[in-house]
Amino acid sequence: MVQYYAGKWQIVVIMLCCFLCASRVAAQPTATTGTALVHALVGDMRSPLTFRNPYAQIPAQCYIETASGTQNACLFCHTNGVWAQGMGNNRPQAGAFADVGNLQREYSFMPYDTKAPLASINRWENTLFPEKLAAYVASLGIDTNTWDMQRYIRQDNWALAYAKRPKHDTNWDAGGTSPFRLLPALDPNDLPAQADGFVRSQRAESGFFDDGKGYVTGWRAINFMPYGIFTPLSGSTSGIYIRLPEQFMQNEQGDFDITLYAANLDLLAKAIQDRLTNDDAKHYLGKAASIAVEKGVYPVGTEFAHPLHYVDVNADGSNPEISRFGGMRSQRVKEVRYMVKWDDYHPMAHRPTANGEGGAIYGSDRQGWVDNGVGWYLVGFIEDAQGNLRPQSREELTQCIGCHSGVRETEFPAFTSGTGNTVDSTWSLPRQLPDGQGWQEMNYLGYALGDATTGIAEPRNRALNQGEYALFLAHVVGANLYGEMPETVEQFLRQRIRPENNYAAYWPDIDVRNAESYAANQKLRQMLIREMIAKGDYADAYGRIKQALFYPTTLEAMAMAARYRQVVVTQSYDRGKDVFAKTPHTYRALRAVNDQVKRTDDRAYDFGSVISERSIEHDNPASITYRAGNSKTEIKVELPYENGGNYLPNYTPFLLKYK
Repeated sequence: MVQYYAGKWQIVVIMLCCFLCASRVAAQPTATTGTALVHALVGDMRSPLTFRNPYAQIPAQCYIETASGTQNACLFCHTNGVWAQGMGNNRPQAGAFADVGNLQREYSFMPYDTKAPLASINRWENTLFPEKLAAYVASLGIDTNTWDMQRYIRQDNWALAYAKRPKHDTNWDAGGTSPFRLLPALDPNDLPAQADGFVRSQRAESGFFDDGKGYVTGWRAINFMPYGIFTPLSGSTSGIYIRLPEQFMQNEQGDFDITLYAANLDLLAKAIQDRLTNDDAKHYLGKAASIAVEKGVYPVGTEFAHPLHYVDVNADGSNPEISRFGGMRSQRVKEVRYMVKWDDYHPMAHRPTANGEGGAIYGSDRQGWVDNGVGWYLVGFIEDAQGNLRPQSREELTQCIGCHSGVRETEFPAFTSGTGNTVDSTWSLPRQLPDGQGWQEMNYLGYALGDATTGIAEPRNRALNQGEYALFLAHVVGANLYGEMPETVEQFLRQRIRPENNYAAYWPDIDVRNAESYAANQKLRQMLIREMIAKGDYADAYGRIKQALFYPTTLEAMAMAARYRQVVVTQSYDRGKDVFAKTPHTYRALRAVNDQVKRTDDRAYDFGSVISERSIEHDNPASITYRAGNSKTEIKVELPYENGGNYLPNYTPFLLKYK
């Protein structure tokens, strides 16, 4: 939900934020002070009301239907669990606070004020209407059938961008006015990381010290369990790298020590994953001994680099001509994302009900960065129409604030947003694979396609002691957060879920003939998915997720890449990055007549129509919820899991140790 910061108050917010942000300007040293990272970034303020989509922080997934209550993708963002554990999150969104609401139950899209554009309108047109995007691309004279997508994704655009960085050294801020000033100080030519996860370079200027294996750049790879958003089946694969400030690499005498640095990273991982014990150090080691280890909090100066790649099914890292990264990561990146914690922000010190959505956003469109309002700078570089990287705009980066933020209780808050599942604005380190698997390149459970002997067991959710992917399948009944199954997954389920294999019924195709058949169809699909999970049929005898449920075929990966490239050539990221072969059924009005989804003017949709907006409250202009969304999801709070329920208000993303 969004509270009101508008009119003269918004002007005051903008003026004050300009003053506060200008006061950050300082000399260039990249050391940490007691409260903030010393830097020289200078940005300006911009209101989201100037965007084509003024609610870019609300992802496209938030507008989907819940398929007669059988599909709950909402729980993986809108949860109380992380906040309840005191783990660096103050955005409980599943009913813990009345004025925040229950976003597993409500489409409570709140406008910024009584005259702002409505938030209940789904402006992600590329995702809603893929045929319109295809028609527009064709109108530009582009024949997508001529695209050689495999050749395209094997071209390296990251190294070309890194060459434009003003300095190729270890500083997080290259300085100056270059658009590539904040491209992460991570040279793609130094990748992949070595077996211990540390990224080393052959160039002295790229590293802090030489440990005998190369110059240690400070970056270390994180291998984590993704949600159903960056799995290979979604069309994207990732690399994730973390770096702590120089003092975390040094002993008390100021000498560099790789063993000490690894120990500090392990301490941080425990703090972020709620694994600290009484036996663990209360302060970081060596020269960082003055900095306390605090659960759910990163130290000032922490950096994350996140190259987001296309999926290359044949990229196992053994053939550099395909990709040296492995883990199905193509040479070409869709984006290079970056975060640096500049302020000593502690999420649990701020009340959950505070909210700053609607205020102006501080950042720089030219250099591609924004302040997320809760201590981090978010930076992004994305493909231009020719496939080269460029800085992202303020509106494009507001999408990042929607997932990587929290709330901050100040008299005049900056623009903030956030979800209930992050720890200090981050997703990856909280879900790091345990027991020695977590400090290495992202490998998506380590499969080698066609080799049944590879891969590691499915990570289990710590609170529920259930396989994390099984948990996702059981509640979403889909392979992604849209509640959609790729056709190859549908084929696998048809082949496996059959009465002759001791299932209650055949796996059905989605039935949208009428509301009654659709509701029955979705309940059957949910029941059969859960039957498959109970039998363990989604995994092999070693607990490894079956490849067909986790990896796409080459043909499917190339089709996803081609659909995304339509967004690239039209530069229409502000209309949605996720493009399907057809509109997912979860965007269609398939409810019964007496419960059909309504438009903002209360007109009911025709059965089967694409839902592009939702009803709002417009009866009482004096109400704080005036013009906010007032419709409900179909999730039944009172229905137990055993009877088809899937409401899970206290989901936590933390993983169980294997041993």
